Amino acid sequence: MERPKVGVGVIIENKEGQILVGKRKGSHSPLYSIPGGHLELGETFEEAATKEIFEETGLQIFSPSVIAITNNLRTYRNEKVHYVSIILYANQFQGTPTIMEKDKCELWIWVEPLKVPKPHFDASEFAVECFLKKRFYIPNQQ
Repeated sequence: MERPKVGVGVIIENKEGQILVGKRKGSHSPLYSIPGGHLELGETFEEAATKEIFEETGLQIFSPSVIAITNNLRTYRNEKVHYVSIILYANQFQGTPTIMEKDKCELWIWVEPLKVPKPHFDASEFAVECFLKKRFYIPNQQ
């Protein structure tokens, strides 16, 4: 029986109140998205977030915390791939965003949370919506 996969996304906020988003290449191209990836067997959400952020951006994040969960049904309808995403937040980090996976991302930019560029990947769009509304989960995100 097929079941949804688990994704991890991280909203990284800088001192100016901007969040980090990337423009995807390859899968989910040309969508913008917060950084993230997959939860691996045996990982905590925090371990997955720390690992994925370093692999994608070169940033070392500290004390990420779970702030939301999203059920990414738009991707399921469009691509027949169903993910539930655990969204974490971090505002303590070290380093400068760098394109570490050139085949997956073409740029990292800091943006105002209300002005995230479009088109926007659904899991990331839902994560930013939860962040802005200070809600853990928003039903019927489609």
